[in-house]
Amino acid sequence: MKHANDLGRDPIPSLVLKLAVPTMIAQFVNVLYSIIDRMYIGNIQLIGHLALAGVGICGPIIALLSSFGTLIGLGGSILMAMKLGEGNKEKAKHILSNCFLLLILTSIFLTILFLICKDQLLIWFGTSEVTFPYADTYLTIYTAGTFFALMAMGLNYFITCQGFSTVGMATVLIGAVTNIVLDPVFIFGLHMGVAGAAIATVIAQFVSCAFAAGFLFSKRVPIRISFGNYSTAIMKKVILLGLSPFLILATDNLLLVVMNTVLQKYGGPQEGDMLISCVTIMQSYLQLITGPMVGISGGTQAIISYNYGARASARVKSAEWHILKLCLVFTAVMFLLTQIFPRYFVAVFTSDPAYQSLSVWGIKIFTLAIVPLSFQYVFVDGLTALGCTKLSLYLSLFRKFSYILAAILLPMFFGARSAFFAQPLADAVSSLQSAIVFLLVLNPYLKKHELEPLPAHVT
Repeated sequence: MKHANDLGRDPIPSLVLKLAVPTMIAQFVNVLYSIIDRMYIGNIQLIGHLALAGVGICGPIIALLSSFGTLIGLGGSILMAMKLGEGNKEKAKHILSNCFLLLILTSIFLTILFLICKDQLLIWFGTSEVTFPYADTYLTIYTAGTFFALMAMGLNYFITCQGFSTVGMATVLIGAVTNIVLDPVFIFGLHMGVAGAAIATVIAQFVSCAFAAGFLFSKRVPIRISFGNYSTAIMKKVILLGLSPFLILATDNLLLVVMNTVLQKYGGPQEGDMLISCVTIMQSYLQLITGPMVGISGGTQAIISYNYGARASARVKSAEWHILKLCLVFTAVMFLLTQIFPRYFVAVFTSDPAYQSLSVWGIKIFTLAIVPLSFQYVFVDGLTALGCTKLSLYLSLFRKFSYILAAILLPMFFGARSAFFAQPLADAVSSLQSAIVFLLVLNPYLKKHELEPLPAHVT
């Protein structure tokens, strides 16, 4: 069966667009899962702002859960794409079967673990006595559906890495549309409030999971899910390769925890919950930009991994350049739009003038360095796709360390709201470093790999 996109032969500019655009759309819609929940929750009469703060506290915990889907899905799909580039379809089949089993076992284990630990996690992540009931309700229901969320996310990587970017987009769109339709029904129609938002999300994730699994079991895809040929060696390689992107995503939660903790501490009883509610809105807006950026840089990783496996270094470099150009254009457009339209975005979350004013100001601060952030996303994900996981992890952790340092130090001297400047400061410094490191490393790394012979099993 012919691939939807030929990663080894299609022209690079069109190939980048074919993979990037669907994954951009998919990531944008994926962000809507949380944004739509928060939008409806923020408009619940009387308790909307408190419920929004509670659900905002759940965000880092949910992101932590989701990062395990990336650990297996991205790690396995990069390894699988490299094997497909080498022409070893049998090995690619074994990788998928091992990852399917890993996803099942990991999803079950995490569901049980997080249900046991959720109360303590909410306390650690900065919930207050007032917002705890809303956070606890949302997280309990969401965690119960963790299995479907992780399976949908993990399996979708194996759809995209085989060239079926539009099917990967459909996996997310089906779930998102389901979520959009069910949210108002459960939240307002059935008067279930925060619980209704969580139930709608879990149902949506089940639908996405069923679609992704059904496609990977069907004859429409060249490498299908199979059973057997389980190998601890393969599982270890998958985890080692996925460990860097997993830690990158998992440590994103630390940024949110630090920010919430700092705002609660320096904002005090009078302003702490308000600042957390506003930063939840600000982070939701930022995700509308960074989500599609992940779609551009992450959705095109299969091109880099496949051609790296095939020793096609010129195609690898061409892909990186076109991916970067696309990301720069996108972020430049979003930066300009941010100067004009954030008040309309904020208005769907809250009608309180004080909350609106602070959120609009914070959004403009958060996005000051969004254009140079393109270099960080494209180059870190590019290094991951090439298997340079230690270097990509360092570059990502440097950005997070810079963010945490600024978020802690700035409020000590300039007050709680100055913590918002940690985002652009970290983005600007880390993007410059990533660009320099990538340009120094790429050519020697590719040249060394070119000199290595293709495996004897290539057909």
